[in-house]
Amino acid sequence: MDWTEVIARIITLDTFSNVWYWAAVVVSWAVACHWLIGVPFDMLVRARRGKGREMADLEAMVDINVRRIIWFQDIGGAGFAALAAFFLAGTGLLAIGYRFELAIGVLILALPLFVVVLVNLRLALALHANPLKGQELVARLFRVRLWTQGIAAISLFATSALGMAYAIDTMRFF
Repeated sequence: MDWTEVIARIITLDTFSNVWYWAAVVVSWAVACHWLIGVPFDMLVRARRGKGREMADLEAMVDINVRRIIWFQDIGGAGFAALAAFFLAGTGLLAIGYRFELAIGVLILALPLFVVVLVNLRLALALHANPLKGQELVARLFRVRLWTQGIAAISLFATSALGMAYAIDTMRFF
């Protein structure tokens, strides 16, 4: 086997039989579950345990990130929504209409991640309208993290099931 064939096999556009796709899926969901509106999960855990400085840091970080998200939403929210809709519709057409494997993989990854973005945006809007402090804030962030993890679990199950079905259907095994 020559080097060009090795390189072509590494960067192939096959989705479900490519280790890079699965690495991207795992990393995407790990990042999505770790960061809630820009606040890392470890900061949330420390704030739940501690009362003083950790809670003040969490409240400050949430306030900064909520104002930042609201600013981005006010400036380019409609444009981002239109761009996301165009991307998802185009990818959906390629995935469902033309059965393009890369588009299927991107759609099954991007669609639930878009739902998580909407959940985070809804949280930021709610915290902007009604700021929470202390343990109420921690409880709300933990609840949103639980929803994010639920979406991630369902998405990972659906992705792996679809990947196995696609591999069996095309009879391509690594």
